[in-house]
Amino acid sequence: MSNHFVQKLDNLAELSLGDIAALSAVTSRPHNYAAKQDMIREGDRPGPVFVILEGWACRYKILPSGTRQIMAFLLPGDCCDLHVGILAEMDHNLQALTRCKVALIQGDTMEALLEDHPAVARAMYKSQLIDEGILRAWIVSMGRRSSVERVAHLMCELYLRSLSIDSSAEVAFPVSQIVVADALGMTPVHVNRILKELRVAGAMTLKRGQLSITDPVKLVQIAGFDENYLHRRRAATFSRELH
Repeated sequence: MSNHFVQKLDNLAELSLGDIAALSAVTSRPHNYAAKQDMIREGDRPGPVFVILEGWACRYKILPSGTRQIMAFLLPGDCCDLHVGILAEMDHNLQALTRCKVALIQGDTMEALLEDHPAVARAMYKSQLIDEGILRAWIVSMGRRSSVERVAHLMCELYLRSLSIDSSAEVAFPVSQIVVADALGMTPVHVNRILKELRVAGAMTLKRGQLSITDPVKLVQIAGFDENYLHRRRAATFSRELH
């Protein structure tokens, strides 16, 4: 089975066979997490770097009212908090949204990997910068985009991020509308209404765990989407990715 973490870093920097072998070695014994299982919780002592090899996960916080805000989706190939071990405690939670295989790379192992393999270090740092760019895009969505723009923008982003895992016209979208609502600061009823609007408009469909972009130009226009913040090395226009 392919290693999505290695694939992602190889797309961010030219990795040697030695780099690939080292990455494969440190991710060769993944842990299994069940859907809705926390990997680490707010207040815990930070430990290893989590690398998602299979499945979807998220970062989230629980408010005093009991409501949840999802702050990031983690897809196969993504890793969490390169230098989190510096902190005294976690300030958010990490949870598996689906069944996940996750490699846990201890801090000293990661430090040695980055020191001995400069290309891996460049790729990891670039990956972290892209994560920060995604966070900025989410802040803009929450602050200034309308509800329909917010939903359309997230669908564009997750579609492009999923292409590295599955390059077909339909990509896996294995999360519920409740999860989408928690990521967008909306109610599930409102999300359902907007998804129906986008379907009726002929822009996209989301059903049975599959996301299909039927009119990428229209969806991009609705979202006001510009993929530059994803910094893909082999970037192409959104519509050309689909045709």
